[in-house]
Amino acid sequence: MMKSAMTVGRAWKNASIWLLYFVALLPAGWEFYLGATDNLGADPVKTFERFLGLWAVRLLILTLAISPVRDVVRVNLIRYRRALGLTCFYYALTHFSAYVFLDQELEVHAIIADFVKRPFIMLGMTGLVLLIPLAVTSNAISIRRLGKNWLQLHRLIYAIAICGAIHLSLATKIISIEHWLYLALLTMLILYRCGRPLLKRQRTVDILPAKG
Repeated sequence: MMKSAMTVGRAWKNASIWLLYFVALLPAGWEFYLGATDNLGADPVKTFERFLGLWAVRLLILTLAISPVRDVVRVNLIRYRRALGLTCFYYALTHFSAYVFLDQELEVHAIIADFVKRPFIMLGMTGLVLLIPLAVTSNAISIRRLGKNWLQLHRLIYAIAICGAIHLSLATKIISIEHWLYLALLTMLILYRCGRPLLKRQRTVDILPAKG
């Protein structure tokens, strides 16, 4: 009976991860459908591009939130972090691809001129480049081979968050309430990461028995 329950629980965990992939990628599929049917408004390329960028930021926030939720709320969602991180990478990659292939139509000179005119694009691209090794090593084999170095490598997520926050804040002339919310969440998550070692040290001190 117990073994059967454990088997069902394991099957549900695996199924829930694949369900998360499906749900996370569903908005991209729907937006692509709207674009293919000419239902994205007057500037469909920009609309599609910004949509993908915003979803990359949302999934980045959810990925960063896994550890604080576990530490503060005591809810362990660590099994979903890989799926969130990989879908974040997918949205960031397709966001950049939409910019290069649809917006700039692969005109190298136009892209370089745009980089010079709007340096925040370079920050966005830097964040995407930093995401690549994280996506490539998001598997059990890499975790075993890299050992402790895997944790060090995946701390790049906080540098990516900084790049993403600056890119988001400068990408539009008028920052909406939604954008301010994302920037606030990214800032809090980065600050939490910076203060996390101190919090752990304080908890260790608190649980140690008093001497004398």
